[in-house]
Order: sequence, then C-alpha cells, then structure tokens
Amino acid sequence: MAISSAEGMELQDPKMNGALPGSAVEQEHEGFLPSHSPSPGRKPAQFMDQFEGKTSFGMSVFNLSNAIMGSGILGLAYAMAHTGILLFLALLLCIALLSSYSIHLLLTCAGVVGIRAYEQLGQRALGPAGKVVVAAVICLHNVGAMSSYLFIIKSELPLVIATFLDMDPEGDWFLKGNLLIIIVSVLIILPLALMRHLGYLGYTSGLSLTCMLFFLISVIYKKFQLGCTVGHNRTAVESKSSPSLPIHGLNTSCEAQMFTADSQMFYTVPIMAFAFVCHPEVLPIYTELCRPSKRRMQAVANVSIGAMFCMYGLTATFGYLTFYSSVEAEMLHMYSQHDLLILCVRLAVLLAVTLTVPVVLFPIRRALQQLLFPSKAFSWPRHVAIALILLVLVNVLVICVPTIRDIFGVIGSTSAPSLIFILPSIFYLRIVPSEVEPLYSWPKIQALCFGVLGVLFMAISLGFMFANWATGQSHVSGH
Repeated sequence: MAISSAEGMELQDPKMNGALPGSAVEQEHEGFLPSHSPSPGRKPAQFMDQFEGKTSFGMSVFNLSNAIMGSGILGLAYAMAHTGILLFLALLLCIALLSSYSIHLLLTCAGVVGIRAYEQLGQRALGPAGKVVVAAVICLHNVGAMSSYLFIIKSELPLVIATFLDMDPEGDWFLKGNLLIIIVSVLIILPLALMRHLGYLGYTSGLSLTCMLFFLISVIYKKFQLGCTVGHNRTAVESKSSPSLPIHGLNTSCEAQMFTADSQMFYTVPIMAFAFVCHPEVLPIYTELCRPSKRRMQAVANVSIGAMFCMYGLTATFGYLTFYSSVEAEMLHMYSQHDLLILCVRLAVLLAVTLTVPVVLFPIRRALQQLLFPSKAFSWPRHVAIALILLVLVNVLVICVPTIRDIFGVIGSTSAPSLIFILPSIFYLRIVPSEVEPLYSWPKIQALCFGVLGVLFMAISLGFMFANWATGQSHVSGH
C-alpha cells in the first residue's frame, strides 16, 4: 500500500531503514521491540518501521495468551456466583467474541496506515489529543493490572511464609503484607523492569502460563477432594479428617444456580472484560510475527482468546462448584493455608504475577515516553526514574485500596471498555477511508454500534458500583 513520504518520515525510525549505523542510539519509544534490518531479497515489512518479524505462529499464540492471562482469573468464580453458570458462560463468550472483533478493527486500521503502535493509531485518528487519550487509557489499565498483581502478593505471600515457618501470619513484623510488597518490588520487580527491551522478558511467559495451568488443575482436583463445603466453617474445610466423610448432602445449599442476579452482578462483567484485555500488546506481537498478514494475526488472536476462554470457564466453574455462593472475590483465600497442594498453588500464582509486573510496566513507560519525550534519545536516568515513580505509585495504591474486587471493578469499567470497545471503533470510523468503506456501509455501522455498546457498558457498570459504594453494599467479606 502506498503511503506519503511525509508520513513515512514522521513515523519511521531511521535506524530501522538503515539511515543510522547499528551502533547508533535507539529511541526508547521504538525500543518496545528489538531492531533488525530487513534481509536482502526479503519482502518489505508492511509497517513503517520495516521490522522483520521472526516469531512463529505458535510462539505468537503463546505470547498473546500470556498477555491475556492475568490475575482476573482469581475473581471469575466470584463473578459466576453472582450470575449463575449459564449466564456467566454466555457473558464470557460474548466478551471473548467482542474482544476478537475489536482486534479485527485494530488490525484493519494498522493495515490501512501501516502503524504498529496503539498510541500512534490514536494520533492518526484524532490528532495529538487522541495520542494523549490513548496513552492515558493504557496507563490507567496497566496501573490497575500492576495493582491487582501486587495485591495478590500482599495477601498471599504472608500466608505462604507463615506456613513455611509455622507461624501466625498476623504476628511478626516481617509477615506484614505492605512491607513484603515493597521488598518484592525493590528486589525482584525493579531489576526486571529496568531491562531495556520487552523481548528480554519473553522467557518468563512460559513459566507464567505453566503456573496458571497448574492453578487450574489444582482447582479441579480440590473440587472433587473437598466436595461441598457450604455450611461448614473454615475449620471443617481445613481439617485433616478423612476425605471419605459424607460431605455431600449435609447442606441443601450445595446447588449450582444456572441464572441469578443481584446488586453485585455489576462487578462481574467488568471482571470478565478486564480478563480479556490484551489490546496494547496486539500490534507489537503482530510486528514480530513471521510472514505477517492481517488474516494470520487474526488467527493468532482467535486461538489465544479461545484458549483463554476455556481456561477461564473451567476455573470459574470448578471454583464456583467448590464453594458456591460463599466464594470470595479472591478465590485462593477460600482454601486451607495448611494444605500442601494449595501452598504450591499459592507459590505458583505468586511467581506468575511477580514475573508479569515488569511486562505490564513496559507499555506504561513507552506511552509516557511518547507523550513527554517523543524525540529524545534513550536515557538511562529517565528510564530508571519512570520505573521508580511507577512502582512507588502502584505500591501506594495497593496499600490504600482494601479489596482486589474494587481494583478489578473500577479499572474494568473504565479502561477495559475503552481499549476493547470505544477506541477501536473510533479508529475504524476515522482511519478507514470513505472510498474503501462508506460511512453508511454495514462494517462502519457495526463499528459505531460497537463503540456505543462500550459507552453504555462503562456508564451502567460505574453507575451501579458507585450506588453500591454509597449504600455500603459493596463492603462484603473477603477479597
């Protein structure tokens, strides 16, 4: 596709097209992916940066699945308890299909203008203000994601350490969750976040997904081991009594609800939307894809979303069928802290979320770099300072916010609909030329309806959550 030379000069990195030697200083906002020059005789990349992707289809699926998978999986059983099994699965399927469609809109816009960055699509569609809005939404979403990860560390790490040391988790000072997240941030997360390229952290993707798969398998196993826990106190669940005791039938409330609705239901759709947001990472993964094409990347997205739909659905279903309506928003708190398997699950989840925080931090720093220092060369002091400021901000947020559900609900109700529904539809309406798709064509009408759906989703979810907070109904036990 032909593009004007002015557009190419505006967005193209001179190192990418060979204007600068390989040893020249790279721009940080182009450092999201490693730089390579096209091999002789190879077809030029369809993006302006001329990056030659070398990642296979399977590895791209793996990377995008890791971007989708997040700590939202811990709240899905709670969401199912307030919607019912069938309604939850129907809503989850709708969110998955809508996420796939929004990626289709993004890929179409990227193909039209040859841009790989979400922020640059915002600038092309809405001018400089669009770039600011997109960067702000990405920062909001990823700060929420980092907060949810650190909240898990805050709540679970004291339990794990106390179990190892056979101590009371509320006892000594070194078992305080607020102190532990600061220590983990300084000793583990910060050194990883200071790496220059996101690609260097790709080796942790396999480990993170493996840990979450182990979490799913354990949830399924514990369902059949524990049976029905409703009506029993925590001591009964944690007891080491024989698993052959006739737990089933002791309480008539061990019945799964197919459809249900209550005031807490409006936390559930934001939780599900938050669990499927991967859109800021789609275009960089597209750029790295070997033999890139819109159809090939859409297949990567569909396979990844489908796999995560299955994992989310199984985790929510078996978690709900274990604790039914008593399940908490942070499901790991429902299990015994003395159970060896659950201790291993906690370690696996802690490892997964700890290694994911630096990955989530990278797009925020990149967005801030494009907003505040768009033409500046890479600077280690600035690189380190942004990471430090972000980690301090997120630590303060996690220490002050009481429940993980509040983080999922607010961020899911604002940034998730913006990234999934609103922004992709605006991009499509503004970027795709009227010569290709007239304004009143069916694809653009679909995109318009898609954006309106996102606005309604955001307004309704936020309205009901604020109403619950005002009446005190949102303060239920557990995280």
